[in-house]
Amino acid sequence: MAQDEKQPITMDLILWRHAEAQDADGKIPDAKRRLTARGEKQARKMGAWLRDRLPRETCVLVSPTERTQQTAHALGLPFEIEPKIGVGADPVDIIAAAGWPAEHPKTKAVIVVGHQPTLGRLAALLLSGEEADWTVKKGAVWWFSNRTRESETQTVLRAMVNPDLS
Repeated sequence: MAQDEKQPITMDLILWRHAEAQDADGKIPDAKRRLTARGEKQARKMGAWLRDRLPRETCVLVSPTERTQQTAHALGLPFEIEPKIGVGADPVDIIAAAGWPAEHPKTKAVIVVGHQPTLGRLAALLLSGEEADWTVKKGAVWWFSNRTRESETQTVLRAMVNPDLS
């Protein structure tokens, strides 16, 4: 491919499932569930992995739950709490909140710290064009990019990293 045919990546969308949290045993409201010690370790590992790779212009959107906010804190960047991406959100809600795929984004990347099954359904939609019940492991990151080649917009999976592999 000739150099002039290459198009730059216009935006990255990074889906980050919250790390391991306390069990939903009915004693603690779902929104107040906190990370376990293992979850805190997962979040720190993935936060470090992401920090080493993120573009300077990154926006972080976080579900309003305690466990997602704790996961995002491990990144060490400012974040916005976005109710539209909370528990039970629809993949289309996440796409809208992230502004995916923007042709001239104000940011180079958006990280969405959210929940299953929504993140798995969104990953399936982005890669296959249809929602499906794919599993995103606790604490894992799925990193997508969009690009244009020969006037066709494409979605590319750049990385999928489990905290045990980071």
